[in-house]
Amino acid sequence: MKAIQFIEYGGPEVLKLVELERPTPKDYEVLIEIKAIGVNYADTARREGQYVVPTKLPFIPGAEIAGVITAVGDKVTKVVPGTRVVTLIESGGYAEFALADERSVIPLSDHLSFDMAVALPLQGLSAYHILKTMGRLESGETVLVHAAAGGVGSLAVQLAKIFGAGKVIATASSEEKLQLAGELGADVLVDYTKEGWEEEVLQATDGRGVNVALEMAGGEIFNKTLKCLATNGRLVIYGVASGQQSRFYPSSLMARNQSVIGFFLPQIMRKRELLQSSLEELFTYLADGRLKLTIGDVFELGEAAQVHELMQSRKTKGKLILVP
Repeated sequence: MKAIQFIEYGGPEVLKLVELERPTPKDYEVLIEIKAIGVNYADTARREGQYVVPTKLPFIPGAEIAGVITAVGDKVTKVVPGTRVVTLIESGGYAEFALADERSVIPLSDHLSFDMAVALPLQGLSAYHILKTMGRLESGETVLVHAAAGGVGSLAVQLAKIFGAGKVIATASSEEKLQLAGELGADVLVDYTKEGWEEEVLQATDGRGVNVALEMAGGEIFNKTLKCLATNGRLVIYGVASGQQSRFYPSSLMARNQSVIGFFLPQIMRKRELLQSSLEELFTYLADGRLKLTIGDVFELGEAAQVHELMQSRKTKGKLILVP
């Protein structure tokens, strides 16, 4: 089978198209012929050796896949070959075939395309649990969503509204991206490339600050976001896209009972019942029209390096997808 692999850390150029042996499912595993692959910032962090957990080489990136089950292990009972599914795996998604645990796959209805299906799990589950599980969003509260035209951001804007947020403040780096965030339901639009954007956020809350903030850039963006946090506010970190770590004094949180919380989706993935129930809830929102997906572009598997470069240039919006 064809796969994208890297044998050293580095820029997009380390991603190479290679020929590997097709895996064989054992016990509770299923073999999926991949039809669509979700591209995520976690993939670029893996490639650079900057991921939250160590990345052993050689490595095939890709955690989000949709396709058709072609073979099953001898202990599999829940699914059969021919079933259309979507799932999250630890690695190995940038390929024509991949193995997954039968307990992790979600069957797809025939009317849902593979591209649409793969655009939801990783970023949808991230947005869901950042807001609900970690951010503990309550009805009527104000939410600040950075990179609101991106994969997680565009879904977080919509889910915040579904979960009852009173006001959603969206930031992005261009007028086009801000327009998209507005179309998705954001109440206030802020260009974070402009000096003093944090003052705009505070003005939009009459100086009170936001109750929940989603932060994935790091560096100065983190520090300014912290200034936007209300009393009892929760700032959830789910990435460091800038590559810059932030420094702050933890004792500064005490005066206003504020929280800074880390989020790492694989910890949610280990709780299979929680993972499955929340993913099924997301597909319900998609089916009834409350949740809309934004597909940025679709590329061939061999273009993975170009896709990583585009993603890290901040010139894209919506979900980027690879197809074998």
